[in-house]
Amino acid sequence: MFGIYLKRELSRRKKATLVIAMGLALGIALVITVTSVSAGMQQAQGRVLKSLYGLGTDMTVTKARPASTSSSSGRPKFDFDAKSDSGTTQSSDRVMTQGGQSLKSSLVTRVAAQKGVSSAVGALSLNVTKVDGSFTRGTAKSSTSSGSSGAQQGGPGGGSGGGSGQPQVQGGGASFDVNSYSVAGVDVTHQDLGPLATSKITTGRTFTAAQTDAKVAVLSASYAKENKKTVGGTLTISGTKYTVIGIATPDSSESTTDVYLPLKQAQTLGDAKDEVTTIYVEAADSQQISSVKSTIQKNISGTTVTTSADLADTVSGSLSTASDLATSVGKWLSVAVLVAAFLVAALLTSSAVSRRVREFGTLKALGWPSRRVTRQVVGESVVNGLLGGVLGIALGLGAAYAVTAISPKLTAELGSTGGGGTGGGPGGGGPGRQAVKNTMEIALSAPVSVTTIVLAAGLAIAGGLVAGAMGGWRASRMRPADALRSVA
Repeated sequence: MFGIYLKRELSRRKKATLVIAMGLALGIALVITVTSVSAGMQQAQGRVLKSLYGLGTDMTVTKARPASTSSSSGRPKFDFDAKSDSGTTQSSDRVMTQGGQSLKSSLVTRVAAQKGVSSAVGALSLNVTKVDGSFTRGTAKSSTSSGSSGAQQGGPGGGSGGGSGQPQVQGGGASFDVNSYSVAGVDVTHQDLGPLATSKITTGRTFTAAQTDAKVAVLSASYAKENKKTVGGTLTISGTKYTVIGIATPDSSESTTDVYLPLKQAQTLGDAKDEVTTIYVEAADSQQISSVKSTIQKNISGTTVTTSADLADTVSGSLSTASDLATSVGKWLSVAVLVAAFLVAALLTSSAVSRRVREFGTLKALGWPSRRVTRQVVGESVVNGLLGGVLGIALGLGAAYAVTAISPKLTAELGSTGGGGTGGGPGGGGPGRQAVKNTMEIALSAPVSVTTIVLAAGLAIAGGLVAGAMGGWRASRMRPADALRSVA
């Protein structure tokens, strides 16, 4: 009886049912869209941080570089020898550590032994500035003026008229090209953590555990393309030739490192034997990162521990702006629209009950108790809510799919978190570069999780119950006399 009556009443008032369902559907669709876009923002920010930190990295340990003195500014200096051959090409590489003050390699073992640390790997960040070009000698020419030979031979103060002119250099000059790129020393025995962990070898191969001090290199795809390097070719740094064994493509965005070398080779290049600039740390429990950070700072003084949350605070650009809008304005707007939809559904249901005075009064006169009338109204409202939920989920999924299909590009700028550079990772601030910004482009997606769908279904049922509660309360207060009065 309940189901038959429910179906008949919903079919008889299709327009009112559709209006209530659509109101709830719009609110639910907005909630799904904002929630999925927010999840996409978090994923995008995670990809940005992972591109700097490395897969599985929860924090980095660095040491801030002390302020440079007047006698040691840390600026590159190049010396070229004078050569007799005009136009001879000369080249010089200046290799400098970057990202912060060097740390002893033994510190990696100390960090790994701290409570809550799963693993720790050291890396050395270098910046290579290459200057090459040539000098062209000029020609010295003297100009003479007419005059007596005696005047030309006169001593100081003599022969005021005429004499030999000062030699003038004509032609000559210098033409040099300056190229700067970043190098990361990788612990080849633990490549799953560190600067190379965020990239995938697309051509060639990666390092083997036996190549701890081999003259081999892996290049980023962008650097290899720009400099026309291929697997099997060579790369010369400070006179040392390295064989290119692989090309690495970053999992997301652009790589901040151009060349990867075995750690020992990077230490030799940078004159930093048994030293690293960054220690990548993976926590045993991702929920205890803050306590692990405090433990490291307490037991290893003088170091700067930067977590992914700290680095996230430095992200700016359109990604940060859109994330703030989705988190604050978007969620509050969703709540406001959802509340408005619930109220509209409740008011429409209550209004519909008012127009059914004769019907409910007659049912009570026939013996229906108030709870049965209330149950009937609530049942109709819950069905309206479920219908609105189905429509809302469909609209929300459509909106999320549209965002993913369009994939709008967002930019993310990561600034330095301190003297140690950008999280202490490769590409961070070096001497004279205290506030480096890395700009990356991220394609936004809007993933919809099962949790979001369950939330939408719950909101649909809640909306139906709210509307049904108000309508049922009004229906329960009706008396059979009201029906007889309306008939008269």
